Amino acid sequence: MTEAFTEHPSPGKIARNRLYRMMEELLEIADVRLGGNRPWDIRLMAGGVPERVFTQGNLGLGEAYMDGAWECDRLDELYDRILRAQLDRHVKPLKLMLHSLQARFLNRQTSRKAWEVGEAHYDLGNDFYAAMLDPRMTYTGGYWADASDLVEAQEAKLDMICRKLRLEPGMRVLDIGCGWGSFMAYAAEHYGVECAGVTISKEQTAWATERYDGLPLEFRLQDYRSINERFDRIVSVGMFEHVGRKNHRTYMELVHRCMNDDGLFLLHTIGKNRRKSTTDPWIDRYIFPNGDLPSIGQIGDACDGLFVVEDLHNFGADYDKTLMAWHANFERAWPRFEDELGQRFYRMWRYYLLSCAGAFRARDLQLWQWVLSKDGVRGGYQRPEGASDTAHATAPWPTPA
Repeated sequence: MTEAFTEHPSPGKIARNRLYRMMEELLEIADVRLGGNRPWDIRLMAGGVPERVFTQGNLGLGEAYMDGAWECDRLDELYDRILRAQLDRHVKPLKLMLHSLQARFLNRQTSRKAWEVGEAHYDLGNDFYAAMLDPRMTYTGGYWADASDLVEAQEAKLDMICRKLRLEPGMRVLDIGCGWGSFMAYAAEHYGVECAGVTISKEQTAWATERYDGLPLEFRLQDYRSINERFDRIVSVGMFEHVGRKNHRTYMELVHRCMNDDGLFLLHTIGKNRRKSTTDPWIDRYIFPNGDLPSIGQIGDACDGLFVVEDLHNFGADYDKTLMAWHANFERAWPRFEDELGQRFYRMWRYYLLSCAGAFRARDLQLWQWVLSKDGVRGGYQRPEGASDTAHATAPWPTPA
């Protein structure tokens, strides 16, 4: 009598099946299913995704998406659920330990390295960003309290900054990380100030210099560490994320040195909830090289003995709406850029915008505006409330065509 032949699965197949089940069980915590039909469920289109996730974390998950190995109809909803369930704390691959150690102990934002993000990200092309952003090219989170669209949200944010800084005609303002000059132009047009701005992007400098030729604005291709002038007000909108924890104190000392004694400094920055966390490795590799989101504690340490914190305003939930608006613009404009940038870039950029929207929705990321003074505002500082309060100085400068 002959025994029936039974095929035994290979060790490799057993390991793959085990990783699949582990990923399935992990996702169930966040109410996400592998092969499900809900908008936030994951559909595997190729093998190897669980292996990439458990060996490389979000770096592997993001690269697998870029490669078309999995699909999801609503990446923003998927990431909202993943981060709400804190699944990222369950997956800690050994391969990423070096990235974590480098972020904690090395200065990855030196004056030499600071230019890398400009070349890799901000110099993608002005036409590309013009298609995704609002007409002022404002590449930071908007203020949506009374806004119905992206244009209104960004103008409300810019006006709120001007009012928080108590701008007056004739003041001289420094913008550290000025981007395409949206704040500088708005402040000059509506509040009658003069501005100098620094950026590490050649594309931004050229575009803003040409666009705002008729306004009292100076755009400089310059690292912030080389600034050595005095200003009535200083602002930094969406740049501190590139400074790095090793340079926070140097940055604040520079602001203190360059600001007049009765001046105000407004710091607008994305922030993280945990002091000891490190930059997401996928974002670091593909979107913002050498980025380092600060925590409240790290910013507080950097300010210690230099500034009085007059106001701290968190409207991080609004960034979700901004990112979704950028994504909608990006999708509409994509046919214009498809041949030049390709499908892998499309999936990378979509993953960037929608995963970040989910992170803000889950309140895993924050958006803070700090107002700082050197010695405290006499009588106390009162934050101007409401985005609908549009009372401001009459613009003495002509608006550029």
